[in-house]
Amino acid sequence: MEIREELVGDVVVVAPVGRVDSTTSSALDARLTALDAAGRRRVVVDFGAVEYISSAGLRVMLSLAKRARDTGGRVALCALDQSVRQVFDLAGFTALFTILPERGQAVAAASG
Repeated sequence: MEIREELVGDVVVVAPVGRVDSTTSSALDARLTALDAAGRRRVVVDFGAVEYISSAGLRVMLSLAKRARDTGGRVALCALDQSVRQVFDLAGFTALFTILPERGQAVAAASG
């Protein structure tokens, strides 16, 4: 899995590419944790190039949500395809995040 990153104003957009599963989720978790450690509290995760997310990937997202809540950060997700959105729905995770169809909308939501 590749992880693309872009700074848009004060929001970091993290865009994983491929599958977020037990093999790749630790890399995404490490990147998101490093952003938090660097004081980056406004994050968008762009799922536009993610074709699959497993329970391991969901745990990474849950960690992100908890850190944001504990530190006063803002997190938004965007561009979830139907299968990825279904996993979030079935796990009950849609209530934990602001989920928007487009990156620009998510950046606006995360910037506050």
